[in-house]
Amino acid sequence: MKSFKLQIAAPDGLRYDGEATQLSVRGIAGDLAILAGHIPFVTALKDGECRVYLEDGKIRRAHAKGGMLIVSKETVRLLSSDFEWTEE
Repeated sequence: MKSFKLQIAAPDGLRYDGEATQLSVRGIAGDLAILAGHIPFVTALKDGECRVYLEDGKIRRAHAKGGMLIVSKETVRLLSSDFEWTEE
């Protein structure tokens, strides 16, 4: 599966900066799944689970407390007021 550049940041710093094959988050209009080549857009996020699918097939789960998701041709950025990994 094709990957894309993903950056996740909270006010106290960068939480992830690397490649992902999929990002699943809770947007204000419902759940979203972002894959490589997704059209550019911006949306607000609700509090909820975030899943980052890695190139090696592993899935990292976290809780995002609201924020913004910015999808561009080069990078996907998730900016959250609080972002905590639930497992490593």
